[in-house]
Amino acid sequence: MDNQQQIQIKVKDDDLKGVYSNLMQVLHTKEEFFLDFFLVSAPTGVLTSRVIMSPGHLKRMIKALQENVGKYEEKFGKIEEAEAPEGKLGLNVEEK
Repeated sequence: MDNQQQIQIKVKDDDLKGVYSNLMQVLHTKEEFFLDFFLVSAPTGVLTSRVIMSPGHLKRMIKALQENVGKYEEKFGKIEEAEAPEGKLGLNVEEK
């Protein structure tokens, strides 16, 4: 007998569209990792999303990404790593 409970996730239609990112920055404290996703079109860019997670959850996410990249490459061939952007990332935080 399967005792696992199904979790119902609520999703807004706009969230299903997703956002595009061509740059990511990772910051961390002892307790959390901050994944900032940006859309950059030089010389400017915009933060499209910030995801905050625990170190343990981040480790599970990395494993899931590695597994899926492996499956992708088995089916479609090797992915060539994109070049790292040059220059520093300067954040300007707008206040409300």
